[in-house]
Amino acid sequence: MAHSLSPECTPLKIEYDTCFNAWFEGYLEPAVSLSSDTAQRAAYSKQKADEFQQKCGKVWEAYRECVQKAVKEKGLDTLVQEARDEHPLTEPPPPPTATQDRSS
Repeated sequence: MAHSLSPECTPLKIEYDTCFNAWFEGYLEPAVSLSSDTAQRAAYSKQKADEFQQKCGKVWEAYRECVQKAVKEKGLDTLVQEARDEHPLTEPPPPPTATQDRSS
């Protein structure tokens, strides 16, 4: 696994990566098998989101705060804000259409 932006954040990154990977393995396979039933998939996604918060939420918040502090200490916060101002992400991009999938 890669190191974090700041050496102080690397232990938190490793802990979070480990937690996320374990959670994601348990999420992926059932989510794929439920892909045709929208209601079941939505209920499953909510359950897994709650599980993620319970298992990984605290370490994610600690890691995020550590990285945000490092970004400020390294003077990168202005660059991040400039990028957000120049190219704001107001909405997530729409999913690709079937036509776009075939043309890729």
